[in-house]
Amino acid sequence: MALSSATAPVRSAELRRHNLGLLLGQLRRAPSSRAVLAATTGLTRATVASLLDPLVAAGVLAQGPPSRGGIGRPGRPLWFAPTGPVVVGVSVEVDGLVACVAGLDGGVVHRMQRHRDHAGMEAAEVFGRAARDVRALCARVGRPVVGAGVAVPAPVRGTGPDAELLRAPNLPLLAGARPAELFGRVADRPVLVGNEATLGALAHLGVASDFVYVSAGIGIGGGIVAGGRVLPGAAGLAGEIGHVVIERDGRSCGCGGTGCVEQYAALPALLADAGAGTAAELRVAVRAGEPAALAALGRAGAALGTALTSVLHVVDLPVVVLGGSYTPLGDRLAGLVRDEITRRRPSAAVEVLVSGHGRPAAALGTARAVTDRVLAEPDLLLTAPHTP
Repeated sequence: MALSSATAPVRSAELRRHNLGLLLGQLRRAPSSRAVLAATTGLTRATVASLLDPLVAAGVLAQGPPSRGGIGRPGRPLWFAPTGPVVVGVSVEVDGLVACVAGLDGGVVHRMQRHRDHAGMEAAEVFGRAARDVRALCARVGRPVVGAGVAVPAPVRGTGPDAELLRAPNLPLLAGARPAELFGRVADRPVLVGNEATLGALAHLGVASDFVYVSAGIGIGGGIVAGGRVLPGAAGLAGEIGHVVIERDGRSCGCGGTGCVEQYAALPALLADAGAGTAAELRVAVRAGEPAALAALGRAGAALGTALTSVLHVVDLPVVVLGGSYTPLGDRLAGLVRDEITRRRPSAAVEVLVSGHGRPAAALGTARAVTDRVLAEPDLLLTAPHTP
């Protein structure tokens, strides 16, 4: 008879990996000494030292001078070394690419942004060019790379080498593509693949532990976070807020449906309604109080608030975070969305916030997801460092 998971023995290698990941998770939050880490995790100081000292020797961790004062042997603070391994997060967007290189503590080392029209490109060209950009970026940074991830503006089945884009209403030539195969390996590992809005939600975990994230651009994406975890859904489709229907027989959408909210509140609809050519022009017009711009923003805010009311009726979360192209429109748009939600759902207060990251959120969230994967397999950090 097979042992249950509650009674099955844990192999020493698994236990070591678990404990090392636990310690690195603590250091990810803030520098700490071996003694404090032992007290925080319940591990012995000898165990902490045996797990972390090899990472100090390998240059993954750095340590400061002994602290003064106190009782017993002085502690030495540990943190992720400023010359140590990094991860790469990439967001392939309809009209460009955003990438960031981040340390394992989440600190951004370098960012890159490319303006590029992907709408008419085949998948091989889109991800091949993205891979070349990333390899050039990593070469400039000059630090060991231990993982990379790619965010895409489409629902995705899976996250590993076989991850597949299910459909891409705003990039139809990418439907069915397998980005990890086309991108190629980074640091001798396949890239992580995910939906841009779902991954973008990860960049906002410091805002609240329960929230709905909305990312606007050519379309509208979203992520649902509960208990500090992003909910992907059974098929990776959770958070497709842009395709919440607000008018049953409304405007045609690229998804094949009608009346989807992104046809009323995504950036192209907002610009057309306001008579503005670019997001920058719209922002200037809104700040100047131009009637056409304010009216268009009001209609978009009401449409988005209507869609979010339906979402909140289902998931009942207390916070909404507006990101992507919505970020420059700031508190004015947030207020309009909040008012519409309150009008339709007066019994439950909802806080509507504006993202502090804006467009780079998806790349930042992707880097965080890659770091999660690396720290779940911390032995990777003890192997010979790689670059793309």
